Amino acid sequence: MKRAHQLVAWLAMVLVMLFAPAVRAEEQPDAPPDAPMMITGVELSPLPSGFVTTRVGDWLSVAYPKGMESRVSEITSIADEYKTELEGRFAQPILAHIELRLARDAEEMVELSPKNAPPFDYATAMAYGSLHLMVISNIEPRTKEGTNLEQTFRHELVHLALEDAVGSHRVPRWFNEGLAVNFSGENSLDRQTSLMNAELSGKVVPLSEAFNSTNSVDVAYAESADFVRFLLRDEDRGRFASLISRTRDGQAFDGSLGDAYSSDMRRLEYQWREDLSHRFSVIQTITGGSALWVVAAGVLAIAWIKRRRKAKETLKRWEAEEAAAEARARAIATMPVTEETASSVVVRTVEVPRVEADGDWHTLH
Repeated sequence: MKRAHQLVAWLAMVLVMLFAPAVRAEEQPDAPPDAPMMITGVELSPLPSGFVTTRVGDWLSVAYPKGMESRVSEITSIADEYKTELEGRFAQPILAHIELRLARDAEEMVELSPKNAPPFDYATAMAYGSLHLMVISNIEPRTKEGTNLEQTFRHELVHLALEDAVGSHRVPRWFNEGLAVNFSGENSLDRQTSLMNAELSGKVVPLSEAFNSTNSVDVAYAESADFVRFLLRDEDRGRFASLISRTRDGQAFDGSLGDAYSSDMRRLEYQWREDLSHRFSVIQTITGGSALWVVAAGVLAIAWIKRRRKAKETLKRWEAEEAAAEARARAIATMPVTEETASSVVVRTVEVPRVEADGDWHTLH
């Protein structure tokens, strides 16, 4: 019976997403994946041996270990377009220069981060606003699965973009994290579950208290993301731009929020809680005791398991590709240099361009 209730909750989360706009659904860890940090007077360590750097336009530099070019392309292929999108969201030029350091794993992530501000143990990525820096691990430290680099990059870039947009003036943590979740297109099933459970059990707390040590960090992030979603409704786009502009001009955040939305924080939270209560009360009515929803939720669970399995298979494929590339490089390096072998090396290294589509490779003509 307990398992059946859990499956019902899973289906309820999907229904929540129908009521609350979303862009993409991705599995996220329960603990926060990152944290924006402000530090000063720090110089970064030089890049380790074997790292290379590539650039996107004149604003983004990406440093990464050799052999990870295909992973880096997941970021560089969307970087310019996403920067333009964020500039439109904040209605101003931002992100003049950003450095991204991509680590193989959490241990190397520590080496690439500022010495006096290492990443948290659970963190897959960190944003350092004053340094215009983000550091991302290729492997999630807790699950040991491959990181969703595109989504993680989007999330971190929002943190850095927000700091640029408000001129380094202070904003609450709930706003910073909620904005990163919404602008990056995340929509976590785990997060929606936490929010639903908190609402139905009466454990939703004021945003000002969300990140207190006595409260669940899962609920804190879930509340932050949903309240910011509430502020970003289509009819309030102009109000959001006004909030950012007023904060950048030096007005305290609470005052900026009140003036931009013609209301104070207390009233806005009340309206959000009313909206939250309505959404989840509808879902509770729909899912109460229906065997049909249990069966449907079971199908959702199977799909989730398949996605996790696919992620692990993808990680193994990356490791195999990197190992093969290193083996080829070692073979060429140890090959006797003669006129015959030199010409053979040239022949082997000049390949016809190919592209991958739907899992198959095709030659370009």
